[in-house]
Amino acid sequence: MHMADALVSPAVGAAGWTVSLAILGYGCRKIQNDMDEKIVPLMGVLAAFVFAAQMVNFSIPATGSSGHLTGTLLLAVLLGPHAAFVSIASVLTIQAFFFADGGLLALGCNIFNLGFFTCYIVYPLVYKKIAGGASDRKLIALAAFVSAVIALQMGSFAVVTETVVSGMTDISFSSFLFLMQPIHLAIGAVEGAVTALILLFILQARPEMLSANQHSGSVYKPALAMLAAELITGGVVSIYASGNPDGLEWSLMNSTDSYEPLSNNGSVHKAAESIQSGVAVMPDYSFKDAPESGSYAAGIFGSIAVLAFVFFSAFFLKMIKRRAEN
Repeated sequence: MHMADALVSPAVGAAGWTVSLAILGYGCRKIQNDMDEKIVPLMGVLAAFVFAAQMVNFSIPATGSSGHLTGTLLLAVLLGPHAAFVSIASVLTIQAFFFADGGLLALGCNIFNLGFFTCYIVYPLVYKKIAGGASDRKLIALAAFVSAVIALQMGSFAVVTETVVSGMTDISFSSFLFLMQPIHLAIGAVEGAVTALILLFILQARPEMLSANQHSGSVYKPALAMLAAELITGGVVSIYASGNPDGLEWSLMNSTDSYEPLSNNGSVHKAAESIQSGVAVMPDYSFKDAPESGSYAAGIFGSIAVLAFVFFSAFFLKMIKRRAEN
């Protein structure tokens, strides 16, 4: 569900950036005011795990499409909404700048679509209402499944709206909507099932991570466990990811009889494309000179980049807080 710049007009792109930066600023202030330094290692490795998990596309049977986990709900449950939003924004930023996955002009929209709905609407209003005190296995599984489905439906609807309002393609609202929503219903169901399994495992192994006082104990052991899972996912499992177009690409292909969205030659789009092509070290998660050999390296490099980016962001917020206190 990573939108390309060709789908987004400069006005919609600017609006997406403005709204996402405002939400990001709000989230950073909340983290800064209530910062628990013990959460930073877990925040970093979870963001890196989400990056790796997003590289693993799974096939949607009988469609010719594929999907991948967003991981935002898992982040929200384990980190809280504010740290989760900052984490998913970090993942999407690394993907856009280093791997040309999602456009730079569209980055604000992608952060909003994949982060805002899950962190600030679905997590507090759906997941927490269903899961309650987070001790009942059935309620946790139900909450994860329902929340993931709703979050993906809201995000995909936003993609449809932003694309049609932008007017950069000849796609009609109804035809695009009737392709995007069903395919992301299937993707959301898989995400819900996987998230439920992960949370149930955590409930069994580290129940305090799902409690109201979830960061009271040491987070280093679970952080190391997640780091190991991230390295395996990014370095090994990603090699076997499905090559089918993802839900958004599949919907575009079936809406316009063209695999790629219509291009635009405006100055804003050209500038964004120029910047992205200049900074992307592994476009499409592959080496420029050897496009078939980059999945393993991209998974490892990207995960480390996300980990470093989150740590740097947390350190920066900590420094600002100390200066304000002094």
